[in-house]
Amino acid sequence: MSQFSVYLQLGYEHIADLAAYDHMLFVITLCAFYSWRDWKKILILVTAFTIGHSVTLALSALNILSIDQTLVETLIPFTIFVTAIHNIWIRKTPEVPRKVSSNYLIALFFGFIHGMGFSNFFKALTGGESIVLELFAFNVGLEIGQLLIVVSFFVLYYLLDRIFSVKHREWNLFVSGAGAGVALIMILEALGIA
Repeated sequence: MSQFSVYLQLGYEHIADLAAYDHMLFVITLCAFYSWRDWKKILILVTAFTIGHSVTLALSALNILSIDQTLVETLIPFTIFVTAIHNIWIRKTPEVPRKVSSNYLIALFFGFIHGMGFSNFFKALTGGESIVLELFAFNVGLEIGQLLIVVSFFVLYYLLDRIFSVKHREWNLFVSGAGAGVALIMILEALGIA
Protein backbone atom coordinates (compact mmCIF):
# COMPACT_ATOMS: atom_id res chain seq x y z
CA MET A 1 0.00 0.00 0.00
CA SER A 2 1.45 3.39 -0.99
CA GLN A 3 2.03 6.18 1.49
CA PHE A 4 -0.67 8.22 -0.26
CA SER A 5 -3.19 5.39 0.24
CA VAL A 6 -2.26 5.04 3.91
CA TYR A 7 -2.89 8.74 4.63
CA LEU A 8 -5.99 8.78 2.42
CA GLN A 9 -7.46 5.93 4.46
CA LEU A 10 -6.36 7.59 7.69
CA GLY A 11 -8.17 10.80 6.73
CA TYR A 12 -11.31 8.92 5.78
CA GLU A 13 -11.31 6.87 8.99
CA HIS A 14 -10.65 9.98 11.05
CA ILE A 15 -14.00 11.49 10.04
CA ALA A 16 -16.01 8.28 9.52
CA ASP A 17 -15.02 6.44 12.72
CA LEU A 18 -18.15 5.93 14.83
CA ALA A 19 -16.01 5.87 17.98
CA ALA A 20 -14.92 9.43 17.18
CA TYR A 21 -18.41 10.69 16.48
CA ASP A 22 -17.60 14.26 17.53
CA HIS A 23 -16.47 15.21 14.02
CA MET A 24 -19.53 13.61 12.43
CA LEU A 25 -21.77 15.42 14.90
CA PHE A 26 -20.07 18.72 14.10
CA VAL A 27 -20.47 18.27 10.33
CA ILE A 28 -24.12 17.25 10.70
CA THR A 29 -24.88 20.14 13.05
CA LEU A 30 -23.10 22.54 10.71
CA CYS A 31 -25.21 21.31 7.78
CA ALA A 32 -28.54 21.40 9.64
CA PHE A 33 -28.86 25.12 8.88
CA TYR A 34 -29.07 24.35 5.16
CA SER A 35 -31.67 22.75 2.97
CA TRP A 36 -30.69 19.93 0.62
CA ARG A 37 -31.21 22.47 -2.18
CA ASP A 38 -28.20 24.49 -0.91
CA TRP A 39 -25.66 21.89 -2.05
CA LYS A 40 -23.15 24.44 -3.42
CA LYS A 41 -23.05 26.29 -0.09
CA ILE A 42 -22.65 22.98 1.72
CA LEU A 43 -19.64 22.03 -0.42
CA ILE A 44 -18.01 25.37 0.43
CA LEU A 45 -18.86 24.88 4.10
CA VAL A 46 -17.32 21.40 4.30
CA THR A 47 -14.24 22.56 2.38
CA ALA A 48 -13.81 25.52 4.76
CA PHE A 49 -13.82 23.06 7.66
CA THR A 50 -11.21 20.89 5.91
CA ILE A 51 -8.99 23.92 5.25
CA GLY A 52 -9.08 24.94 8.92
CA HIS A 53 -8.40 21.35 9.95
CA SER A 54 -5.43 21.01 7.59
CA VAL A 55 -3.82 24.32 8.62
CA THR A 56 -3.71 23.14 12.23
CA LEU A 57 -2.28 19.75 11.22
CA ALA A 58 0.45 21.44 9.16
CA LEU A 59 1.35 23.89 11.93
CA SER A 60 1.55 21.06 14.42
CA ALA A 61 3.56 18.73 12.18
CA LEU A 62 6.07 21.56 11.57
CA ASN A 63 6.39 22.19 15.35
CA ILE A 64 4.92 25.69 15.05
CA LEU A 65 1.86 24.89 17.16
CA SER A 66 1.49 22.72 20.24
CA ILE A 67 -1.84 22.36 22.00
CA ASP A 68 -2.80 20.81 25.34
CA GLN A 69 -5.05 17.86 24.42
CA THR A 70 -7.14 18.24 27.59
CA LEU A 71 -8.16 21.72 26.47
CA VAL A 72 -8.88 20.46 22.94
CA GLU A 73 -11.15 17.69 24.27
CA THR A 74 -13.28 20.42 25.87
CA LEU A 75 -13.12 22.82 22.91
CA ILE A 76 -14.29 20.28 20.31
CA PRO A 77 -17.73 19.68 21.89
CA PHE A 78 -17.90 23.42 22.58
CA THR A 79 -17.66 24.03 18.80
CA ILE A 80 -20.61 21.69 18.27
CA PHE A 81 -22.64 23.44 20.97
CA VAL A 82 -21.90 26.93 19.62
CA THR A 83 -22.71 25.84 16.05
CA ALA A 84 -26.03 24.36 17.18
CA ILE A 85 -26.99 27.54 19.07
CA HIS A 86 -25.93 29.63 16.07
CA ASN A 87 -28.17 27.52 13.80
CA ILE A 88 -31.15 28.07 16.09
CA TRP A 89 -30.50 31.74 16.73
CA ILE A 90 -29.63 33.00 13.24
CA ARG A 91 -32.42 33.50 10.75
CA LYS A 92 -31.92 32.46 7.16
CA THR A 93 -31.92 35.57 4.98
CA PRO A 94 -31.39 36.14 1.28
CA GLU A 95 -27.69 36.37 0.57
CA VAL A 96 -26.16 39.70 -0.33
CA PRO A 97 -23.69 39.36 -3.21
CA ARG A 98 -20.05 39.22 -2.04
CA LYS A 99 -21.08 38.73 1.58
CA VAL A 100 -19.32 35.87 3.34
CA SER A 101 -21.72 33.85 5.46
CA SER A 102 -20.86 33.62 9.15
CA ASN A 103 -21.34 29.86 8.78
CA TYR A 104 -18.27 29.65 6.51
CA LEU A 105 -16.17 31.53 9.07
CA ILE A 106 -17.46 29.25 11.83
CA ALA A 107 -16.57 26.16 9.76
CA LEU A 108 -13.08 27.51 9.04
CA PHE A 109 -12.31 28.61 12.61
CA PHE A 110 -13.78 25.52 14.23
CA GLY A 111 -11.86 23.42 11.69
CA PHE A 112 -8.70 24.79 13.37
CA ILE A 113 -9.92 23.47 16.72
CA HIS A 114 -10.97 20.07 15.36
CA GLY A 115 -7.58 19.75 13.68
CA MET A 116 -5.96 20.18 17.08
CA GLY A 117 -7.63 16.96 18.23
CA PHE A 118 -5.62 14.95 15.70
CA SER A 119 -2.53 17.14 15.45
CA ASN A 120 -0.28 15.30 17.92
CA PHE A 121 -1.02 11.94 16.32
CA PHE A 122 -0.45 13.35 12.83
CA LYS A 123 2.85 14.92 13.96
CA ALA A 124 3.99 11.60 15.42
CA LEU A 125 3.18 9.82 12.14
CA THR A 126 4.99 12.28 9.89
CA GLY A 127 7.88 13.01 12.22
CA GLY A 128 7.66 16.68 11.23
CA GLU A 129 9.49 16.00 7.97
CA SER A 130 8.04 16.38 4.47
CA ILE A 131 4.31 16.59 5.04
CA VAL A 132 2.91 17.89 1.75
CA LEU A 133 1.91 14.53 0.25
CA GLU A 134 0.76 13.16 3.61
CA LEU A 135 -1.33 16.24 4.39
CA PHE A 136 -2.87 16.28 0.90
CA ALA A 137 -3.77 12.57 1.05
CA PHE A 138 -5.17 12.89 4.57
CA ASN A 139 -7.34 15.84 3.53
CA VAL A 140 -8.64 14.07 0.43
CA GLY A 141 -9.67 11.17 2.67
CA LEU A 142 -11.21 13.58 5.18
CA GLU A 143 -13.15 15.35 2.43
CA ILE A 144 -14.43 12.06 1.00
CA GLY A 145 -15.60 10.99 4.45
CA GLN A 146 -17.27 14.33 5.10
CA LEU A 147 -19.03 14.28 1.75
CA LEU A 148 -20.39 10.79 2.46
CA ILE A 149 -21.71 11.99 5.82
CA VAL A 150 -23.26 15.07 4.24
CA VAL A 151 -24.85 13.07 1.40
CA SER A 152 -26.30 10.54 3.87
CA PHE A 153 -27.62 13.35 6.07
CA PHE A 154 -29.30 15.13 3.17
CA VAL A 155 -30.72 11.94 1.65
CA LEU A 156 -32.44 11.33 4.99
CA TYR A 157 -33.66 14.93 5.12
CA TYR A 158 -34.85 14.76 1.49
CA LEU A 159 -36.81 11.57 2.15
CA LEU A 160 -38.41 12.98 5.30
CA ASP A 161 -39.24 16.17 3.43
CA ARG A 162 -40.85 14.26 0.55
CA ILE A 163 -42.72 11.70 2.68
CA PHE A 164 -43.72 13.78 5.71
CA SER A 165 -43.33 17.35 4.37
CA VAL A 166 -40.84 18.16 7.12
CA LYS A 167 -40.32 21.91 7.26
CA HIS A 168 -36.70 23.03 7.23
CA ARG A 169 -37.04 25.21 10.33
CA GLU A 170 -38.29 22.23 12.38
CA TRP A 171 -35.57 19.97 10.93
CA ASN A 172 -32.90 22.53 11.83
CA LEU A 173 -34.31 22.92 15.37
CA PHE A 174 -34.43 19.14 15.89
CA VAL A 175 -30.93 18.39 14.56
CA SER A 176 -29.34 21.46 16.17
CA GLY A 177 -31.10 20.80 19.47
CA ALA A 178 -29.91 17.19 19.46
CA GLY A 179 -26.38 18.33 18.55
CA ALA A 180 -26.40 20.89 21.39
CA GLY A 181 -27.63 18.28 23.88
CA VAL A 182 -24.98 15.71 22.98
CA ALA A 183 -22.28 18.41 22.92
CA LEU A 184 -23.29 19.61 26.39
CA ILE A 185 -22.93 16.07 27.75
CA MET A 186 -19.50 15.82 26.07
CA ILE A 187 -18.41 19.14 27.59
CA LEU A 188 -19.49 18.03 31.08
CA GLU A 189 -17.63 14.73 30.62
CA ALA A 190 -14.48 16.55 29.43
CA LEU A 191 -14.64 18.77 32.50
CA GLY A 192 -15.12 15.73 34.73
CA ILE A 193 -18.56 16.90 35.90
CA ALA A 194 -20.62 14.08 34.36
